[in-house]
Amino acid sequence: MATAQGGGAPLPPEDRALSPFTGYGRAHWVALADHLLADARRFASPAGARIVLPGRPSSSGPDSDQLEGFARTFLLLAFRTAGCGGEAPAGLVEAYAAGLRAGTDPRHPEAWPALGQDCPQTLVEACSLALGLHLTRPWLWDHLPSVVREQLTDWLQGAFGLRIPDNNWHLFRVIVGEFLAGVGAAHDRAEMAADLARTEEFYAGDGWYRDGGDPRTSDHFDHYNGWALHLYPLLWARMAGARAADRLPEYTARLRRFLADFALFFGADGAPMHQGRSLIYRFAAVAAPWMGALADATPLSPGQTRRLASGALRHFTDRGFRDRHGIATLGWYRPYPPMVQGYSGPGSPYWLAKAFLGLLLPATHPCWTEREEPLPVERGDRVLALPVPGLLLSATRADGIVRLLNHGSDNHEGDTRGSGRAQDGTPGARPPERVPGDPHYARLAYSTATGPYHDTGAWTPRWPFPTPDNHIGLRHPRFGLSGRTRIHRLRLLDRYAASWHRPVWRGRAHPEARIETAAVFWGAFELRAHLVEAPAGLDAYDSGWQVAGERPPRARTGDRWAQAVTGADLTSTFVSLAGHSAVAVAAVADGSAFGRHSAVPYATARRTTARSVHVALIALTGPGADPTPPDVHCTIEGTTVTAAFPDGTWILVALGARPPRTPAHLGGTPLPDLVRYARVTPGEAPVIH
Repeated sequence: MATAQGGGAPLPPEDRALSPFTGYGRAHWVALADHLLADARRFASPAGARIVLPGRPSSSGPDSDQLEGFARTFLLLAFRTAGCGGEAPAGLVEAYAAGLRAGTDPRHPEAWPALGQDCPQTLVEACSLALGLHLTRPWLWDHLPSVVREQLTDWLQGAFGLRIPDNNWHLFRVIVGEFLAGVGAAHDRAEMAADLARTEEFYAGDGWYRDGGDPRTSDHFDHYNGWALHLYPLLWARMAGARAADRLPEYTARLRRFLADFALFFGADGAPMHQGRSLIYRFAAVAAPWMGALADATPLSPGQTRRLASGALRHFTDRGFRDRHGIATLGWYRPYPPMVQGYSGPGSPYWLAKAFLGLLLPATHPCWTEREEPLPVERGDRVLALPVPGLLLSATRADGIVRLLNHGSDNHEGDTRGSGRAQDGTPGARPPERVPGDPHYARLAYSTATGPYHDTGAWTPRWPFPTPDNHIGLRHPRFGLSGRTRIHRLRLLDRYAASWHRPVWRGRAHPEARIETAAVFWGAFELRAHLVEAPAGLDAYDSGWQVAGERPPRARTGDRWAQAVTGADLTSTFVSLAGHSAVAVAAVADGSAFGRHSAVPYATARRTTARSVHVALIALTGPGADPTPPDVHCTIEGTTVTAAFPDGTWILVALGARPPRTPAHLGGTPLPDLVRYARVTPGEAPVIH
């Protein structure tokens, strides 16, 4: 019998007949919700208005953090209660009702911070409270004394007129307003309409929303697309009824389109893609697939939906995401402060409550009764180009890993919440490209099995340690290694992606420096080519994947190649094909959310000219996959790279702004401007993309 890590209470027996991949059914979701609620409730304040969890406070302060613990666990209780027809763990509904009374009484010592500019974070929690009150209305709101209802509506009405970050936060006010409308309280319908209209401007196509900002300059795409920007419009539509009739078809069509691709963002072990901010919400990533089932807006079968959702839940439950008290940690598995944003406090991880949205589906729904079906990565190898967010995915069935090449999504807006405005919501000037990007956006690649390197201190001139993974940078004699900032797209289609960035050091950028990167997938391997344009003497650094574990990974090196291998046989491979001086493996301590010890294979290159080309074969492979690099023949003519693979495939990458020509051995024909990729097989003409 399985146990729930942290709480220690047993889970129901596995059901491998119904759930051959995970063993989890609806009873497991209910049991885990109960464990999470019971463990968090032990930290309730005397009157119950706050959940006082231990840990580092957020930038909003302890008062906001303690409200956050209450609101987000209340949302979990709401999904659990509404999904079970009003049934809830004994005494919990009453305990939260008492907390609502105390928290909204301004004279009470446990009163919550007012909704206002002094603590704008309260709007996020107000949304969870409003949604939870809506879902539990027959069992909670309808039984509250009138004075408590008045206190609650007075407190929630502070959402209107509030200046907020220009991103998914607009939807929080819409949910609050719709709840107020539903209970006959005053609300600002005009402001709600403006919020909905603004989020429409974030929609970029193919099911993807930017998380705020100016669409001319912002390319900010991550999990918020699913757990906020798709989720809340459809939750609002369920609350609003006929008022949402004109918007509902568009919302459902967008979610259906998004989910057609999103299922590939999960590894065979259930892990979501580790990219973007707020990753402490973990399996909240499955909120969008559950919403698709609720709204009849999904291309996924019921068995696929539950396989995806239960796989993510079990991934973290088995590996431990809770401490010895049963509290969700600020990290991925173990606590890991370097990956946590400043706005997150001890209660923040409980936005994972959104994953329990599936409990709103009745026990008789096919998502709970039909047999689990395999994920896309379990069905076969696949490469998927996503031009709107600028991402390229490669999934390999042999090891169940999904890799993501990032040539479009950054957070270069200067606002940690991802908005295109200042923190107080006022319009702000776009910052210059002088600050290295967030590790969760600035890397060239991400995966379901690895996390980016986090420098726990300031960037320093030390070389080459510490060192980031999946990075191309320049070594400055005084300022150390450059960072990748704003991503400028060039091209993305088929198996190919390309972009360029301006290398920067903290507060400094060289006006003549430019690095263009192009990558082509070949199975689990990636041909990665860089064109570096910078003054001679600024040496280059080029790296592969960071792999991590509880013990130091093993290093293997050979003639122009290097590998780092964990105890679980997760292997990072770097093979220099051209332009490097030396290849080695860097050992890193506490640089990854995936383990206490990690390692990165990397190469250095002495640059003696203002223009240099650097080419490598890079791979991340897991158990079941062959980590042996293929024998690739690489040639460079000017800034055009061709590579011949053992299966007879030729890959051509034309770097640089000038229209190149194909090499003589491929016909020598001129290539139109912006052509970046060609695939050639023996006996056939070049296939130009």
